[in-house]
This record gives sequence, C-alpha cells and structure tokens, in this order.
Amino acid sequence: MNKQDQLAIIKEDFVNCQQVLLAIGDETRQSILLVLMGTDCQTGLRVGEITEQTHLSRPAVSHHLKILRDAGIILMRKEGTKNFYYINVRTKLSLLKTLVLDIEKLMKDFY
Repeated sequence: MNKQDQLAIIKEDFVNCQQVLLAIGDETRQSILLVLMGTDCQTGLRVGEITEQTHLSRPAVSHHLKILRDAGIILMRKEGTKNFYYINVRTKLSLLKTLVLDIEKLMKDFY
C-alpha cells in the first residue's frame, strides 16, 4: 500500500473518531468515565451515585452522560424509573486503537 492510500485510511480513521475524541477530550467526562470504570457494580451507576463521586451537579452529570452516550462510549439500562449507566464493552473507543495502529503502520515505513 502506498503512502497516499495509507494517508487516506488515516483521514477516514480521524473522521470516524471525531465524536469519540470530542467526548473523551473533556476533563469532566474523563472523571465520569473513571468513576464508571472504577466501580465494582456491574449493573451500572445512577446519576446520583456519579454525582456523589464526581462532586458535579446532577444536571452537569446528565449533560455529560448524554454526550458519552451519543458517542457510543457508555450505555444506559432502564429498571423501572431508574436509569443505570455503564461502559459499553463494545465501545467506539476501539476506533481510537485502529487510528493509532494505522498511524504506526505509516510511521514504521519512515523509520
């Protein structure tokens, strides 16, 4: 594969990763993700539980959870009137891995 083909693939990777990069680029959303990753609870956490651990307001947590959900990084499970948020194991974060691997392939050709 020539350099131009590789660059075209990387350009497409960047486009595919835009929403994920924007979502995880925010420090507040990073702290929410760390809370979700650090919990022993496999069923997910409610907004109130995330609020307690991040010291953010409920509206702020809800806002950031929506962005993370829209990016495909977290999922929500409803149980009656309760919503539980958890990391999506088939997350779009894997797109970042593809991007990095494609960049490494291109750069390997130069060194």
